[in-house]
Amino acid sequence: MFSQIIPYDLTHLLFQIIGANFAYSILIKKLFYRKQYIVFAVSTIMGIYGISVLNRLFTIYIAEPFFIETPQDDVWNIVTDVNYLFCFYVIPIVTASFIFVSISFMLDLRNEKENSVQLLKEKAELELKALKTRLNPHFLFNTLNNIYSLSIINSDKTSESISRLSNMLDYILYKADKKMVLISEEMKVIKDYIELEKLRYNERLQLVIAENIQSENRIPPLLFLSLVENAFKHGKAGNTGKIAIFISIETDAVKTVLKVENSFIPKENMNSKGLGLKIIQDQLKIIYGDQSELKIENENRFFKVQIQIPANEN
Repeated sequence: MFSQIIPYDLTHLLFQIIGANFAYSILIKKLFYRKQYIVFAVSTIMGIYGISVLNRLFTIYIAEPFFIETPQDDVWNIVTDVNYLFCFYVIPIVTASFIFVSISFMLDLRNEKENSVQLLKEKAELELKALKTRLNPHFLFNTLNNIYSLSIINSDKTSESISRLSNMLDYILYKADKKMVLISEEMKVIKDYIELEKLRYNERLQLVIAENIQSENRIPPLLFLSLVENAFKHGKAGNTGKIAIFISIETDAVKTVLKVENSFIPKENMNSKGLGLKIIQDQLKIIYGDQSELKIENENRFFKVQIQIPANEN
């Protein structure tokens, strides 16, 4: 009995594989996914019936003569004996096809989800790259004008301002391509940026910087500079033209926390998440996943942003 069961099982297995691939590759992908439901239904019935008939013909006329000598059914009986076909051929083929299609469908869903996530990641990275290569043209224009004014009066700040602007351009154009930079490097370019902005605001700027650097952590380049730049760009207080900005940076062996607050006129800041903040949020999600935190608040005429990230990328 064992020697007879094995060939039968192998024969059935062969046509189950054929039926499963036919069901998924032709019926599902070519017809069902394209919403050709009537053709799909007819093709399913005819396909299962045809494969079952071929399976029985193969078993009787090709496989059986090698291991058993029995009278062979004629082709007409094989084709018309629907009950026998259904019990011994259709059910195994349909069962195998269902299992195969179910597994393939789940794998397709997983691949589709991974592809969607990859596309979103690539989109966010392109937006981030655009943000990294951007230097606010208004800032650059105003800074050059201020340096020009300093040069006319032969101010001692002229060479210093040119040096700070050169450092900023070097950082933005070259170091921004790195995946991570030291917090000290980012803070240095932030301070250069602030000193150049002071040329524009003079006494109108109220600035407080609090640093508590206990660990030299690494951060994505331009992450903090973008927030500080955003504070200067949107920071205002009434009609006086004054601007108040508070910056706090804390690091330890576990985390890095940046807080930036700037005064603002409420009607000009209705949208709390501009493009820059959205790109920063995407950047944090790509690098840190759920381990980062971005808080945005509007209260008492102050716009507040806080970022908390792990001490390192891992």
